[in-house]
Formats: sequence, structure tokens, C-alpha cells
Amino acid sequence: MTATTRPYHHGSLRPALLAAAEQALERGGVQALSLRELAREIGVSHAAPRRHFADKQALLDALAEEGFERLGQQMSAALEEAGPHFTPRLKALAHTYVRFATDRAALLELMYAGKHRPGAERLREAADRAFAAPLQLVTEAQEAGEIAADDVYRSGAVTIAAFHGIAAMANNGMLGDFPLEPLVDAAVALLLDGLRPR
Repeated sequence: MTATTRPYHHGSLRPALLAAAEQALERGGVQALSLRELAREIGVSHAAPRRHFADKQALLDALAEEGFERLGQQMSAALEEAGPHFTPRLKALAHTYVRFATDRAALLELMYAGKHRPGAERLREAADRAFAAPLQLVTEAQEAGEIAADDVYRSGAVTIAAFHGIAAMANNGMLGDFPLEPLVDAAVALLLDGLRPR
């Protein structure tokens, strides 16, 4: 099928473009993304993606926003499945975050870089929604006396920073052959020791 005979319409064009964009991002980074190339890849005319994304930046923002939504859903589900107690919930959160961050390293980088750009309000709102569940976890643990009373945002930021740091080290090859799961468990144990009431 030549470019001139490709159909304009696609039954689910937006999700197909986002899925193809994420694959291209993981293969070659932001530079590998091209609306024209994505259109060719999924078999639609080069003009078709413009129905959903005005330009490449709009596509990147949508991809990052969807990434935050997925991360938030996965963290919320992990916390729900872990039961009512803080320790297993924190452990579930840690493993979920690190798994997402190492499985989708290029997407995570895009997510964090994009939300600081002027005009990216929707992306910042998606990030806030994603991290609402971890902040709620810290709030509830403080109220129950399971961890020390402190600024919720500071405690939450330190907690996520620990998990993010482990993932970044893994993504950059800094851990060598060191197994990831025991390291995450060790980070959780150290956090619990630091967060407990004195």
C-alpha cells in the first residue's frame, strides 16, 4: 500500500498512535518519534495523526500523561492488594514503582521531563493524580501512629526518591549484576527504620 492509498481513518487511531509512539520511544528515544513515521507504521495517511495531535510535542505530552495515569493506576492497585498495614503496602508500592520505572525507562524520563515545561498543566495534574495514593499512604500511616508525624510531602518525596534512585541506577547500568528485588527490599527496611516513631 503506497502513502497515497493509505486510509485516513483508523478504528482506534489515538490509542494505536500512543502505543506505537511508546515503542518508538523505547527503541530510540524522543528523536526516534515522527508523526509521519508513526502513521506509516500503523497504516494510515500521514495527515491522519493530526486529528488527535497537532504536532510532535502534543503527542509526547499525551504519551507522558498516559504514562502517569498508568503508573498511578498500578500504584493504587498495588496498595489496595497489599492489605491494610503500612509495611506490606510500602513494599508493594516500592516494587511497583521500580518495576514500572525499569520496564519503561524512556517513558519515565519523558514523563518527568515533560511536566516541567511551561504550558504542561495537564501533565502536572496527571502527575499529581498518580502520586495521590502514595501520599495518602503516608498520611494514613502517620495518623495511625505507624510512622512519625512529619510533613507529608517531605516524607512522601523522600520515599519516592529512594525508589526512583534505585530505578535510575538500574537503568543506567550502575548496579551491575546486583539483583534488584533484594535492593528494593533493603531500601524499604531502611525507610521503615527512618520513618518509625521515635
